[in-house]
Amino acid sequence: MRVLWTVFLILTLTACAAPKFTVDDGRKVNEELLGHIKTYGAGERVLRPAIVRSAALKDTQCDTQWELPFSVASSDAWSEDDRVAWVRGLGVDERLTVVAAAAGSPLKVGDRVVEVEGYHRDNAEKMLLELADRRDAGKPFKLKLANGTTRRVEPLSVCRGYTRLAPPNSPTSQDYHWLMAVHPLEVMRADLTEDEALWAVLWTQGVSEEGGARMKTYHYGSKVVGTLYNLFTIASGIKGAALAADAAISAAQTAATGVATEILKKQLIDQATAAAAARMRDEVLGAARKLTQQQVMGAMQAAAANRGALTGVAWVASTVFEQADAWAYTRLEKLQADPLAGFSLHQKLISQGLVSNAMVFDPERLTALNKLAESKGRGDDVVALLQGISPQDIELAMGDMPVASAAAGFSYDNPADMAANQPFALGLVDGLLSMPVASAQAQ
Repeated sequence: MRVLWTVFLILTLTACAAPKFTVDDGRKVNEELLGHIKTYGAGERVLRPAIVRSAALKDTQCDTQWELPFSVASSDAWSEDDRVAWVRGLGVDERLTVVAAAAGSPLKVGDRVVEVEGYHRDNAEKMLLELADRRDAGKPFKLKLANGTTRRVEPLSVCRGYTRLAPPNSPTSQDYHWLMAVHPLEVMRADLTEDEALWAVLWTQGVSEEGGARMKTYHYGSKVVGTLYNLFTIASGIKGAALAADAAISAAQTAATGVATEILKKQLIDQATAAAAARMRDEVLGAARKLTQQQVMGAMQAAAANRGALTGVAWVASTVFEQADAWAYTRLEKLQADPLAGFSLHQKLISQGLVSNAMVFDPERLTALNKLAESKGRGDDVVALLQGISPQDIELAMGDMPVASAAAGFSYDNPADMAANQPFALGLVDGLLSMPVASAQAQ
């Protein structure tokens, strides 16, 4: 009897000590956040295969980073209600949960990582730090899953420039940096094809490749300090510093929108009203909506204003967006993908009014990339993708219109940015790189 009682006591204590993970108990959650979580997951599922696909370039002329064939997320740092939203939206709890995986990945969607090469902590941030360290060592390592199985993971070498999505709690965040680009979630609402997702990945790498030296000169000199933990935090959707960054960046962007004149603002308002009316009319008639040239011009003016409002390191990055477009175009060809995927993604986004992102071309970018496409004999195909509206016609019509230009008046010295006494004055990624990591590395 004493033995049975001892066994029962041990089992009881073990059960009490076992960590309890969030389950969906049916409670009411923030529906807006839930929608963003679902969009984030859908975006990760289309981007991760594209990231792996980009590894096939084996481009000896670009700087490289290490990537994984899967992505993970955790709800560990979120509030109780929001953790339920993560479970309901993506099946993610406090553990590192796989939310996207490329074909052939040793881990599948829904797998939960409990050990990284023998390392285990109940803190998701520490687990992420260990996973990042193993990834960036570039050597195979083992992961133990919650079901008790062990999987061998081999990092992939890709051109530098992580492609990441804004966290669900800050869906409009965007930042463009030589290490990583953070794209707003609205890009993922366009239902990207495989080639369009590849365009987004290659374009991000192109920003790094074409503008890396300029961005480093602007702020870093030859020395970079920081932590991959912070980069991985954004990559995995953990609730981190994005809200604080938004507060700092939005103030700078509000001031920067002075590049859009009162005339431009009025044009955008008028065109947005006309577009909304057209959308309602088409929905009633059940007809497919075709954008007018005026609506296209309004959308591209808004994209130009978005580009012109970027600040800090992203502002420097914006001066090489045309070169990044060309970089991505030529790499798509090398990978046997459709090099016009950038045009089709642009058209999808403006058709839905999603223009506050770098995947929508402004007039300067459209003109430059169209010239490249024409040199490859694809000019007619571009016009077809743009619903019959010629880039030349757009360029001519916009000749006398005010257009926000990031390239105009560029200099490496931006006193307003450099003097700003805020950790995120130069951007989300830059701010994360500057954060102390002693607490995160504590065992």
